[in-house]
Amino acid sequence: MTAQHAGPAPAPRPTDGPSGEALPPLFAALARWTREQPDVPAVRAEDGALGYAELTARTAATAAALASAGAGPESAVGLLLGRSRDSVPALLAVWSLGATAVPLDPGHPVERLGSVLRDARVSVLVAADVPDGLAVTGIRTVRPARAASGALAVATPAPDGCAYVIYTSGTTGRPKGVEVTYRGLDTFVGALAGLGLPPGGLGLNAVSPAFDGWLWCTLLYLLHGQGVALVDLSLDGLRRADAEGRSPLPAGLRTASLTPSLLAAHGGGLDEAEVVVVAGEPCPAALAERFSRGRRLLNVYGPTEATIAATWADSERGDDVSSIGRPLPDHRAYVLDDDLVPVPAGTEGELYLGGPAVARGYRNRPGLTAARFLPDPFQGGGARMYRTGDLVVRRAGGELEYRGRRDDQVKVRGHRIELGEVERVAAEVPGVVAAACCPLAPGESLGLAVVAAPGSGAPGDLAAAVTGHCAGLLPEAAVPAVVRVVDRIPTLGTGKADRVTLAAALTAPERTGGTDGADAATAREREVMAVWAAVLEREVPGPSADFFELGGHSLAAARVVADLRRATGLRITLGKLLTRPTVAEVAAELDRLAAGPGAPAAPVLTAEGA
Repeated sequence: MTAQHAGPAPAPRPTDGPSGEALPPLFAALARWTREQPDVPAVRAEDGALGYAELTARTAATAAALASAGAGPESAVGLLLGRSRDSVPALLAVWSLGATAVPLDPGHPVERLGSVLRDARVSVLVAADVPDGLAVTGIRTVRPARAASGALAVATPAPDGCAYVIYTSGTTGRPKGVEVTYRGLDTFVGALAGLGLPPGGLGLNAVSPAFDGWLWCTLLYLLHGQGVALVDLSLDGLRRADAEGRSPLPAGLRTASLTPSLLAAHGGGLDEAEVVVVAGEPCPAALAERFSRGRRLLNVYGPTEATIAATWADSERGDDVSSIGRPLPDHRAYVLDDDLVPVPAGTEGELYLGGPAVARGYRNRPGLTAARFLPDPFQGGGARMYRTGDLVVRRAGGELEYRGRRDDQVKVRGHRIELGEVERVAAEVPGVVAAACCPLAPGESLGLAVVAAPGSGAPGDLAAAVTGHCAGLLPEAAVPAVVRVVDRIPTLGTGKADRVTLAAALTAPERTGGTDGADAATAREREVMAVWAAVLEREVPGPSADFFELGGHSLAAARVVADLRRATGLRITLGKLLTRPTVAEVAAELDRLAAGPGAPAAPVLTAEGA
């Protein structure tokens, strides 16, 4: 039975455009769920939850405030709300006006935020608080609105109008803004709607609000009547969860979307999820197999320049989810050689993407736009295609196999090597769930880190198997000189592999205990130090070492806790590591747990109290 809406009056539902046009697909879905399940959670965050009726009401109120501030078609509206529940109605409010959303992450440096505001020419900023040092002169600031101000009227935007601008990292270090059109947004939303997820429950959104993966999660769940669970898996987020006595991952997750690196670290909390989406980086076959058992798995590929996603492999339709599958509906994928001629199936070529979801270009970068967005010779009529820089092979059945980046080419002793190819070959070894390759020294050798599946045996045996497999399939120069089994691949803020950090870790001596204080450590402290050294891939000098001062972060903390539990059989919690992050403190907590319930906390001697 449909729940009754609580409150003095029905919430406003989206209405047709000013000329009676049908609602855009996103707002049509919002109208449906507001009508059919007004009190079902639509958004859940640390600062509270919104049902579908309240989501629509807040969207209407925020839209009215934005319109009063001058927001409209082609005006850029900055969204600086982080993972607040207000972030979703603010985004919908911008789109209801046909304006341009510019998502921002309050966790980014103020200098980057200011650069984006200037480059995007933001005229209105939605923010509860403006970070210290962020110059907003000439920008009207609007706070999230709470009360409804009438029905949510939805404008009909121009198809070529700019729906949003996402800033991605550039090779020069200067962020570049990708302009996505309303035509592209509607095309993408139409493709998402065809996935047919069941309504109700929550969908996990743990992505930075400045990346288009945040949009993927938000749109996927709202279209299907699920709730957007905005979750912060950073160290600050994990600490807040521990202080509040709650799990970082909420109960009731039906759908989860994560990068493979994040999935490998936090997948243990997704037992209830019926659908898992991996995106953002290559997904090794072993990881795909592990998380496709008993549930639906989608392996999604797509650059920002093609409106979030362009291809997917779906286990429900029988796809090989170690591939990136086939193009989304109304999307086109071409595998071409350097002369833009299609290559035969089974032959490696560069992937070009076409169709109405191709972005408008890069904001204020006409030269770069012309170089990456080319006329589509297979369509004509002014159609364009985007040159991805990604290498793929089209299999005989039509599925696309990702082979790496063109710009991931390096030279080793004069030989041109594709890092993605080395990673792909390494991931073929049974037991490898993730692999990342990097050059160790200019022109000399390669290093490779692999993550092992549980129960894969001794790390040395797996490393030897990977080396032997690579030697059997790759040219001698492409065989990694160093192969190390690690608990996690170091990642960037996007969740993708951080090759610079990886190279530094692989060139450092492999440590298992340490010196300079380790000799005086207790047996339990040495046990903790060994686990930290393996996860952080560096020396742990002694009992007073601080996990976070050694470079630990949220993913590493999750790995350390899991490894300590396996090694000791004791249920130490992530919260204990976050609040008592030295070797001595963690060891003392383990000793207390070993002593049984009710045991007093063991004293920890400090330098002053020793």
